[in-house]
Amino acid sequence: MGDVTAPAPFRVVPAERAREGVGHYGFLLVATLASLAVQGMVRPGGVQTVLVTALAAMSLLLAFRAARLAPRAIGAASAFGALAVVAALVQALTGGIGEGAMRATNAALVAFGPPAVAVGVIRDLRVSGQVRVESVMGVLSFYLLVGMTFAFLFGAIDRLGGGPFFADGASATVSHCLYFSFTTLTTVGYGDLVARTDAGHTLAVFEALMGQIYLVTVVSLIVSNLGRPARARPPATD
Repeated sequence: MGDVTAPAPFRVVPAERAREGVGHYGFLLVATLASLAVQGMVRPGGVQTVLVTALAAMSLLLAFRAARLAPRAIGAASAFGALAVVAALVQALTGGIGEGAMRATNAALVAFGPPAVAVGVIRDLRVSGQVRVESVMGVLSFYLLVGMTFAFLFGAIDRLGGGPFFADGASATVSHCLYFSFTTLTTVGYGDLVARTDAGHTLAVFEALMGQIYLVTVVSLIVSNLGRPARARPPATD
């Protein structure tokens, strides 16, 4: 039979190439944490907008590179990220692009990261035959990227949905959306910020379920098997 390949540009490279420096999830984890810090601590404004978008674009590119996706996929991620940064600069300098559109763009940038990370971690496990530190960094990056995706989505809904996302007149700043997203994802639920609409409540429920299921299954399984070699397969019988 002939060689069957996945459709370009989103097919992954052969397993032999995956051994060449597979991972780099440490860089992705650092970029994701830097994005969290900027969203939470930098004063709202043009500088924050550009920095947040640039870090989101960097996270997307690092996720694709860590997963060793095909060059065309990495090129598409680079182009998308560059266009997003240009749009952020235009929004910061002229205000010609709405804040809701920028938050939706950031949500799209970050949302492509978790699937790429999942592909990369699975391939890393198959190639190495054991759970390595890179895999742990990968699953943690996945978790943080999911939380950021929901945060940007909440902000986009607030700006584009025709009404405030939060109840009691709370402002949906970048830091507030991030705070609400991660308190929901971790099911801490302080209650100082609450979604106003049924759609917001439903999204919060989905995020909380995703966060808890992910922590008690994927993360716990990966961490508990850190460094353990894979079980040898039984010899084939005729």
